[in-house]
Amino acid sequence: MPDHGIVVRAGHSVPRGMTDTNSIEHPTWLKSGDFTESEEPFRLFAAWLDEATGSEPNDPTAMALATVDADGLPNVRMVLMKGFDAQGFVFYTNLDSRKGQELARHPKAALMFHWKSLRRQVRVRGPVEPVTPTEADAYFATRPRLAQIGAWASKQSAPLESRLAFEKAVASYTAKYPVGAIPRPPNWSGFRIIPLSFEFWHDRPFRLHDRIEFQRSHPGETWTKTRLYP
Repeated sequence: MPDHGIVVRAGHSVPRGMTDTNSIEHPTWLKSGDFTESEEPFRLFAAWLDEATGSEPNDPTAMALATVDADGLPNVRMVLMKGFDAQGFVFYTNLDSRKGQELARHPKAALMFHWKSLRRQVRVRGPVEPVTPTEADAYFATRPRLAQIGAWASKQSAPLESRLAFEKAVASYTAKYPVGAIPRPPNWSGFRIIPLSFEFWHDRPFRLHDRIEFQRSHPGETWTKTRLYP
């Protein structure tokens, strides 16, 4: 019989080259541990983050944050998520930074979490709002003292003439606040991204990945779920 590039195994015909133990010959392979059955994205995200917290060697809360400048040109950088709940995802920054100014001008953003240890990623898009001063004060009080000093000393995204100039600024604010609580700088606060869409992606062999999207038109509405081709 001629070889048509098909391997027959356990009653299944499988294209040659796709015969590893995780290949599509297994009846449940495409839906193993089926996160695609989830109906609520925040709970699914919480479950994935919990797994990533146990497996990622560094910063499972790291996320890429994309904004656009005045010309509509995208900017992306890594930031740390400092909280999330049913309202959205929170991070903190200098409001005079490039991202702070871009979000003030165009209060919409996209996020992406990529957990290599789990071979998963989550994408989030939606409008952005500032956190309340009370929220910002509460978070700032939890930061290490030197990080609080750094928030005062850094003119984030502005040109820096030398490393020494930055170190002098740090020394100056260290002397200004030698003891006691350090107040939050007036130009340092947080933003909350309110999701209107989530996309969950999980790697599978041979690029036959699992991918689902949740969407809603406005916060508080019911989510609609769609399974996407990889």
